[in-house]
Amino acid sequence: MSTTLESPLAEINATRPVLEQIANKWSVLILTVLCSEPSRFNAIKRRLDPITHKALTEALRRLERNGLVHRRVIASSPVAVEYSITTLGRSLQDPFVALVSWAATHGGSIEKAQAMFDERKA
Repeated sequence: MSTTLESPLAEINATRPVLEQIANKWSVLILTVLCSEPSRFNAIKRRLDPITHKALTEALRRLERNGLVHRRVIASSPVAVEYSITTLGRSLQDPFVALVSWAATHGGSIEKAQAMFDERKA
């Protein structure tokens, strides 16, 4: 393997565990919701419909474990839980905004490419 290829591959392999934690669809969307304001579980779930209760719970736990989301229990009846983005999580806001903007700009091109591909395979 050439040395010009080894460095980028080593970097990709080193960052893969982090990217797997933050780059899945629900993590990106949850962090995008929390960038605007802290939210309770059900409010997040409503904004991200059709996410399941289980998928949201798992994603929020993963984000909390990774230091991207803070979980606060509110002593009320019934007990409520509010999630907010941490400073570390907020540092992802600019890349996520760029990613969402790119998707909005190029989504139609991707759909056309998919349709062309599917036609060729049919």
